[in-house]
Amino acid sequence: MKLLAVETATEACSAALSIDGEVVEEFVVQPRQHSRLILPMIDRLMADAQLHPTQLDGLAFGAGPGAFTGVRIATGVIQGIAFGADLPVVPVSTLAAMSQQALDDFTHYDWVLSSIDARLGEVYWGIYHRHDQHGVELIGDEVVVDAAHVCCPDIEGVGVGSGWSVYKEPLMQRLEGKVLAVYDDYLPRAGVVAKLAVADFARAEPVEKVRPVYLRNNVAKKSLKL
Repeated sequence: MKLLAVETATEACSAALSIDGEVVEEFVVQPRQHSRLILPMIDRLMADAQLHPTQLDGLAFGAGPGAFTGVRIATGVIQGIAFGADLPVVPVSTLAAMSQQALDDFTHYDWVLSSIDARLGEVYWGIYHRHDQHGVELIGDEVVVDAAHVCCPDIEGVGVGSGWSVYKEPLMQRLEGKVLAVYDDYLPRAGVVAKLAVADFARAEPVEKVRPVYLRNNVAKKSLKL
């Protein structure tokens, strides 16, 4: 399978090409530069692999939650390629991608408390569990919530993502005894988005049905304009 993935929902910008399980990725951390960087990344990956978009089997993108502008960039880029090459698309949760990366890096953990700074005292929050077939499994729902009021089942896990960097104190107070370690520098990567998309390719959708994830109601309405 040949699949192209992008991820721009945070300060990190990345693109990845998965060919029969082998992943090549370009990744940089350059806030507010994603619209300038992402298309050249894609062009280089495709040129190096000597591929045209019509030769791909599908596309994937980090669908959020995350920065509104960043999520829109990934969505727009993938929509443009998908419409032009008539390709199906797999939306992948940005929180799921960070969780998968953590479980790949730290095999002794089975639970991930994934969090992205949502500003205004809030975090994008999702709890993921190791899953034999799908890599990670979401427990409950992804939400945007006050950092001091996150909910968590009776488990012990590792905290990852920028939410832990900005709101570590209220999160630790709220989750006392449930946090085994914190890696607040984790950023989502297109290579992991590609891995999850390939594993769950049966969930691929026609491009006209693809929607990003914003979580905040006042922003979600704007997604209809994409």
